Amino acid sequence: MAFKSLKKKLVAWWGPSVAYWAIRLLGRTMRFEEIHPEIPRSFWEGGIPAIGAFWHGRLLMMPHVYKGNRLSFLVSPHRDGQVVGKALRRFGFHAILGSTTRKGFSAFKQIVKAYQNGSDIAITPDGPRGPRYHAQIGIIELAKLTGRPIIPVSFSASRRKIFKTWDHFLLPYPFSKGVFIWGEPIPVDPHGDRAHLEERRALLEKHLNELTERADRFFDSPPPLPLPQETVSQSEEQGERQSGSKDLECGSFR
Repeated sequence: MAFKSLKKKLVAWWGPSVAYWAIRLLGRTMRFEEIHPEIPRSFWEGGIPAIGAFWHGRLLMMPHVYKGNRLSFLVSPHRDGQVVGKALRRFGFHAILGSTTRKGFSAFKQIVKAYQNGSDIAITPDGPRGPRYHAQIGIIELAKLTGRPIIPVSFSASRRKIFKTWDHFLLPYPFSKGVFIWGEPIPVDPHGDRAHLEERRALLEKHLNELTERADRFFDSPPPLPLPQETVSQSEEQGERQSGSKDLECGSFR
């Protein structure tokens, strides 16, 4: 018992520093490519907050792709989530501690408040417990409430280790090549009914899975196919491009 207690304390003390420096140093050994960077840039340069979404297993290198001004993310209140949250704070991001279930109303209110203060939001819609690669409805409800589109993004590396964890966590090897692939923004109608929200949820899940598959094949196959397109009018699509982005999360709303 004493050993377990000491181990927990050591993880709490040193875990955030180790995680932060591991991400920083690993990133310095890698060469990154970014596909469709103009998508998030249009939001960042316009100073308009947006919601970023990526799978939980692909979150490790995400601090290297964010180039906005202010980022907020939700982390689990449990020990592992707190370690991740403290590590990401060292990158200048704002961590919101809270539950990822619908009962976590306080955390949801904090996320909305952060958005209203001009912060981008980042969420892992399958975290923190899964099911893997299954988008929960909470991120769609957040987009409906804020009126902001969801920007999907995924990451992979030329040489990588996939752990046998629930999220198939990806760890790139040092000196490998990395790629971030951005998808088209997914708007959510502020007046949409439950059927509309479910359709948006399924669309986000589909796009994230397609982006992840393309990222995994990026270095051993021809260039990625064109972005998945949904049936929206050209004027609606152009209107959505005039909005903006920022938030990184390690949990998700259900």
